[in-house]
Amino acid sequence: MAQCGDILVLGDSLSAGYGIDTREGWVWQLQERLREKGYPHRVVNASISGDTTKGGLARLPRALATHEPEVVIVELGANDGLRGMDLAETRGNLDRMLSLAQAGGARALLLGMKLPPNYGRRYTERFHNVYLDLARERSVALVPFFLEGVAQDPSLMQADGIHPNELGQERMLENVWPVLEELLQ
Repeated sequence: MAQCGDILVLGDSLSAGYGIDTREGWVWQLQERLREKGYPHRVVNASISGDTTKGGLARLPRALATHEPEVVIVELGANDGLRGMDLAETRGNLDRMLSLAQAGGARALLLGMKLPPNYGRRYTERFHNVYLDLARERSVALVPFFLEGVAQDPSLMQADGIHPNELGQERMLENVWPVLEELLQ
């Protein structure tokens, strides 16, 4: 497949910019960062608030065919976990997305998530391990916890306590940038 330089972001509300101006979101900021650093890549934001891994998997084949991305950033699973969905299904959906991205010639970047502790230690640990295990098994780049330094700081979160505010978006980009930049080398 010919690499056209697109970076496809397949995510949920965290990447769609829920509750903020999209120009304040980390995905928009990523496009600006790429431009500033001289990278020719175009960022395609295929994120939908409320999306699950099942929805992302259903949408991915068309997005791959349309954009032929060089990199696919998969930022999904939080809504699965918050809804207490079966971890085997979440894992299978994420695994299939990574497989499809790789089969299409793209490099994949998986953005790991953690759940609030009210879901119980066993479930939250198993949930987080899905990302760690898949990244290792599929040999894909990983940001272990996409909201590192954000979810723990109320000043970086919206009033709902789930979605980062404008200030948190920059930190999210900082969590992604070093791993993504290495993929672009």
